[in-house]
Amino acid sequence: MAELTALESLIEMGFPRGRAEKALALTGNQGIEAAMDWLMEHEDDPDVDEPLPTPLGHVLGREPTSSEPGGPEGTSSNAGEGKPVLSEEERQEQTKRMLELVAQKQREREEREEREALERERQRRKQGQELSAARQRLQEDEMRRAAEERRREKAEELAARQRVREKIERDKAERAKKYGGSVGSQPSPPTEPGPVPSSPSQEPPTKREYDQCRIQVRLPDGTSLTQTFRAREQLAAVRLYVELHRGEEPGGDQDPVQLLSGFPRRAFSEADMERPLQELGLVPSAVLIVAKKCPS
Repeated sequence: MAELTALESLIEMGFPRGRAEKALALTGNQGIEAAMDWLMEHEDDPDVDEPLPTPLGHVLGREPTSSEPGGPEGTSSNAGEGKPVLSEEERQEQTKRMLELVAQKQREREEREEREALERERQRRKQGQELSAARQRLQEDEMRRAAEERRREKAEELAARQRVREKIERDKAERAKKYGGSVGSQPSPPTEPGPVPSSPSQEPPTKREYDQCRIQVRLPDGTSLTQTFRAREQLAAVRLYVELHRGEEPGGDQDPVQLLSGFPRRAFSEADMERPLQELGLVPSAVLIVAKKCPS
């Protein structure tokens, strides 16, 4: 059975003549399979139908004409005379084989493209996972920094409270050293001994002693602070507590404050700041008002 030429086979399979000739020329006339691979690979190229820059058949820089034996028409006519003509059945059989080869190449190409698409999808998911992990690490770092900041602020607040307590204790110790009595006590004038009661029924009722007192402090902005102090603590402890909790910025300049009693109305002096709460009549509970104190 006579075989079709590679060019004729490609044309029979539906490829344009110019594209088939270009494929055969660029593959070095290595056969129809190599030409088909090139056609399948470059079918979407914008210049696939452009002719080659240098036409085939040049001999010493001159292109053979159609009248010369080596020209295109002479070559095809000579080849046509020595080649037997294929019957219709043979041509269909050869065309069928070529179409099967084209289908196989198409399947191979689709499988390759599918593998490439799967690989691209895998890379995309990998990059997405890496990005998500990076965001998660960033969020964890931010949460850790926020927790450290809260711990630092809490430690600073505890240190400030400790400094207040230490200052109050130092003030008490200085008062005790100054007056030679116990902490929180005031010097009292000597009293003359009175008559001894003749019977227990004549003793006056004893006044109840409170160890603690609850102080509510009303601030100028309408808010209030409530804290429990020891009955023997000085009024200066209340003023220090207010100065630390009245909402001013840490480290900023704070105006001195003055404490007032609600009822009866009374403004506490600097001397009153050294007196214990019990002596000032603020036990077991009292309401104080904070007013800005003008500097002297």
